[in-house]
Amino acid sequence: MTSTLPRTPSFRLDGKRALVVGASSGIGFAAAVALAEAGAVVSLAARQSPKLDQAAEAIGAGGFKAKALALDITDVDALCEAVEASGPFDVLVNSAGLAIHGPALETKAEDYDKVFTINVRGAYFLMQAVAKGLISAGKPGSLITISSQMAHVGGIDRAVYSATKHAVEGFTKSMAIEWGKMGVRVNTICPTFIRTPLTEQTFSNPQRVKWISEKIKLGRVGEVEDIMAAVAYLASDASAMVTGTSLMVDGGWTAE
Repeated sequence: MTSTLPRTPSFRLDGKRALVVGASSGIGFAAAVALAEAGAVVSLAARQSPKLDQAAEAIGAGGFKAKALALDITDVDALCEAVEASGPFDVLVNSAGLAIHGPALETKAEDYDKVFTINVRGAYFLMQAVAKGLISAGKPGSLITISSQMAHVGGIDRAVYSATKHAVEGFTKSMAIEWGKMGVRVNTICPTFIRTPLTEQTFSNPQRVKWISEKIKLGRVGEVEDIMAAVAYLASDASAMVTGTSLMVDGGWTAE
């Protein structure tokens, strides 16, 4: 008896162009490495800084294709111009984000505005700009936002941050519905606490460490490597039937 075996779709991204925003360090840099390892030509974007150039150079030194692209997600007009001039991009990973934590009773309007400007307004128009380029070119694509487990639950001192991430999940679903027929997929990755330079302050607080340890069912905090495979999956044809959803990388935090 003979039969044709099904074949696992490819995780490779050879010939694809990827844009990673917030790529100078942490999760964004790790995402850029994952895409480059899969064969994509990666543009690492963030505000211009030696750190951004060093990140692109490090990926290039590893034998992969990468370049730096100065981009400020808070300047929507300049953002759209940069994406139009450099695109179209087959893959987007938006890892740009801001967190200003504190009790809800003490939230300042200026801090609220800063966090929403980057996490919601900037993210929204970045997605729109990349999608416009793909749709105009008649190309499919995968748009990914690094969201958070806080997009699905609440957290101590995180009312504003959680609100922004809930908003991201909302526009992700709507964009997925609108752009699906054009072959543009839109998803989020929702990590738990990931050990990066930006989370050092949280991990230096014994009370926060206790809270985190009790919530993560796998008994450890996340590392950037835990996000890399999720990025490669959602960027590639391996996830061709996945859109409008969240990939939880939270160690079971939201399982309750």
